[in-house]
Parts: sequence; structure tokens; C-alpha cells
Amino acid sequence: MPDTSLAASTDRSAARRSVFADLSLSEGITRIRPLPSSARFNFRGRGEVVDVASAAFGVALPRQACRADAAGSRAALWLGPDEWLLLADPEEGPAIEAKLANALAGQRHSVVDISHRNTAFALTGPGAAAALNAGCPLDLDLSAFPIGMCTRTIFGKAEIVLWRTDTERFHVEVWRSFAAYVTQYLEEVLAEQAAG
Repeated sequence: MPDTSLAASTDRSAARRSVFADLSLSEGITRIRPLPSSARFNFRGRGEVVDVASAAFGVALPRQACRADAAGSRAALWLGPDEWLLLADPEEGPAIEAKLANALAGQRHSVVDISHRNTAFALTGPGAAAALNAGCPLDLDLSAFPIGMCTRTIFGKAEIVLWRTDTERFHVEVWRSFAAYVTQYLEEVLAEQAAG
């Protein structure tokens, strides 16, 4: 008879672990703060399909380039002429996915759940824009990149989605595999800012 004691005592379930768990994030004036997990969907569609998706999601998908719209815990970020990043509480993910599928059935569109691919953090404080500019080529002055603006861009060698949510606060979406690289790069920049 086979020994099943090892199988019975070993937990083989996958536990979701924050990519920020092993990082020591600074406590300076400008800070990096991991954001809670989110349900994330990449939505693609055109014309009336966008209106249907807006109604099903509960937030108007912005039609203006590089803008975000938010209501409660949900947000829609414009990434391209026919592409949006949809964010919501993780518990709402299955219901949102089902509602979008029902509302958009038979129409040309794409909805892909990217909740496990991405993670996010907030960069806050008076040096946030300057720290991001150490690795991002965009003009992040408030006059050029106002509150509510978002875009897909790069930081160093990593692709990010950058969203300014307040004067000195940025929401940064990054692939989980690049999160340590991006945050460690920012930590070095913030240390130089503090020393300088």
C-alpha cells in the first residue's frame, strides 16, 4: 500500500503572494506604496460596443486620448483608440466579467482578464514626478501631464501604465515580473534625491 502521509501533510494549493513582500520600501517624503490587488481587464472594441461596455462596467470608458475615469472602486484608463484598462475590486472580477460577456455577446470585442499579470503601486510626494522622470521620457510637469491623465509608457526597460491621480500621486501599473526592477530603480532615485 502506498504511503500517502506526505501527500496528506503537504499543502499544494497556490497562494498568491505580493511581489512587494521582500522589498523594503522607503519611508521618505516621496514614497512607494503597494496598492491592493485588483481585478484587471484589457478591453478592446469600437463604436457602439464601447458604450455597451461602459454601461455594463458602470464607468464611462473615456473617449479622449490618455484620460482615465473613475467611480467608486472602478476605473477605466484609455490606452489606445480601441483599448482600455478596466480596474475594480478583486471580489467584483467574476461578476464584471460575466456582465461584460452577457452585454457584449455577439458583438466584435475582446475582454481579457489580466488580474494575475499586473500589479500596481502608488508613488506619492513632492519628488514623485522627478523620480519617475529618471526612467520615463514623458514630460510629467503638471501642466503637461495633469490629474486624470494616463498612458502606456516605459520606465527604464519596463513597460508601465502611468496614471496621475493627484498633484503629487501617480498610480503605476506594471507586469508582476518587472515590479521589483521598477521599484528598486525608483528606490535608488529616491535615495539620490534624499542625499542631494
